Amino acid sequence: MLTLSKPCPNPHLLTYKPKTRPISLPLQISNSSLDPKRRTSHKAFSISTSQTSNTSYVSKQAKPVQLKPAIGMWTLCGLGYCVQGFRCFPWLGLNFHLAQGIGLSPGALQLVQNFSNLPLVAKPLFGVISDAVYIGGAHRLPYISIGVCLQLVSWGTLALIPPTANTFPTQMACIILSNVGASVTEVATDALVTEFSRAAETGELQSYAFIALSAGSLLGNLSGGYALLYTHDPKLLFMTFSFFLVQQLSLALSTKERTIERRHIGTIPLRDNLQSQISNFVQAVSERQILYPLCWIIGSVAFVPILSGSIFCFQTQILNLDPSIIGLSKVVGQLFVISATLLYNRFLKRIPLRTLVSGLQVMYAFALLSDLLLVKQINLSLGISNEIYVLSLSALAEAIAQFKLLPFTVLLSSLCPRGCEGSLLAFFASGVVLASIVGGFLGVGLSCLIGVSAANYSNLPVGIIVQFLAALVPFCWISCLPLDWSPEDKKVRRNDERKRNFLLQKKIE
Repeated sequence: MLTLSKPCPNPHLLTYKPKTRPISLPLQISNSSLDPKRRTSHKAFSISTSQTSNTSYVSKQAKPVQLKPAIGMWTLCGLGYCVQGFRCFPWLGLNFHLAQGIGLSPGALQLVQNFSNLPLVAKPLFGVISDAVYIGGAHRLPYISIGVCLQLVSWGTLALIPPTANTFPTQMACIILSNVGASVTEVATDALVTEFSRAAETGELQSYAFIALSAGSLLGNLSGGYALLYTHDPKLLFMTFSFFLVQQLSLALSTKERTIERRHIGTIPLRDNLQSQISNFVQAVSERQILYPLCWIIGSVAFVPILSGSIFCFQTQILNLDPSIIGLSKVVGQLFVISATLLYNRFLKRIPLRTLVSGLQVMYAFALLSDLLLVKQINLSLGISNEIYVLSLSALAEAIAQFKLLPFTVLLSSLCPRGCEGSLLAFFASGVVLASIVGGFLGVGLSCLIGVSAANYSNLPVGIIVQFLAALVPFCWISCLPLDWSPEDKKVRRNDERKRNFLLQKKIE
C-alpha cells in the first residue's frame, strides 16, 4: 500500500494542426446505483464495445478539467486500498502456520516471504497492459476484477486444503497466485488514483489512499491477532479474507468505467499500441525529474538488510509473546501511519522533499536500532515489560518505511505523463518490492553470516547494528532528490511539453 503530469501522446496517431490544442478531461468512474442522474452528452460519452475495441488507443493530450471524483470512484478505490491493507490478516495466520505448524526456521520463513513477493515485481508489465489494452471498452475496472478473482481462488483454496507439510507446494502456488492477483489489482487502482489526482488538490487522493490502506492494515492486524489467539485456526482467517474479496469483486462488477473527455479514438494493431506505450513509458522514466528520485527510494530500501523473520521468531519463540501482542503492535504502527498521513496532508507537504525525507530516514534508522533494546532486554531494566515495548516500538520502523513512500507517490503522480499512469506507478511499486526482496535476501545472508538460528539468537544484536548503519548509507546519494520541490509547487513543465511535442511533430513529418 504505490502525483506531477504531462501529456504522453502516441506518435503513430497524433496529428498536429497550427494553433490548435486538443482538449481532454480525466477518466471518471461512476456507479450507476450511486449516480443515476449522470448521462453522457456532446461533451461526455461512455466507453463501450461499439466505440472501441480491445486494441483501441486514445490520445490523451490535453488540459484537464477540474472535476470532483465520482462517489463510485472514491468507494471503489477506498475499498480496494482497504482490502489491500487487510491482506495482513490472512498473512498473519500464514506466518504462524509456517513457523509453528510446519516448523520453518527463521531463514526459511523469510525466504518464503521474499520468494512469494516476486510476482509483485511484474507490476510494470501489468501497468503497460492496463494502459494500452482495453477490455470491453475499459482499461481499469476489468483488471481490478481479474486480480480480485485470482486472489479469491488462491485464498479460497488455502482455506480448503489441509495445512500440513505434505501440501506445502500447493500452498506456495496459492500464495504466489494471490500475489499475482494483488499486483494486477493494485496497478489498476493506483492508475485510477493517479488519473483522478489531476482533478483534485495535490496529494489529496494519495493521502486518502494511504489512510484507507492503513485502516485496512490496522483492522487486519487487530482482528488477526485475536482470531489466532482464540481459534488457533489459520483457515478461518483465509475464509474471512475471501469474503472481503467477494465484496470488492461485486463492487467492481457493478461499477461502470466512464470517460468524460473529448479525444480522438482510433483503432490500431495491439502490437503497435503496446510498442507505443512502452516507448512512452521508457521516455518518461528516463527523465531526470523522475529517474533520480526513483533511484534514491529504491536504493534506500534495497541497501538495508531486513531481519523481520528473525525478529518475529525471537518474539514468538524466545519471548513467547501472544499473537494478539504481535497484531496489536502492527495496529500501533498503522495508527502512526494514519496520523502521519493526516499531518502530511495538512502541514508536512509544505516541507521540501529532501528535508522531509532526510528526517524520515533518520527516524527509520533509529527505529531499527530500537530492536536492540528488546533483544538485549534493556527494556526490562528500565521497568518496561516486553509486551509494552513491543506494542510501542516494534512496528515503528515498518510504519516509517511505509509512510516514507507517500511523498514519492505524490511526486511521481504529479510528474506522470498523461497515458502512463498505470505503467509508471507500477514501475515505482515494483521497484520498491524488488528492493524489499533484495533487502530480505541480504537479511537472510546476514543472519546466516552471524549465526542466527531458531536455537541461537546471541548474535542478533550485531545484525541490528548493521541494519542501523546501512539505513544511514542512503544519505550518500541524497542529492538525487529535488532540493526545494514540495506538493505545494504549482509549476507546470511547459517547456518540456513544448519540446516533446515539437520533437514528435518533426518525427511524424
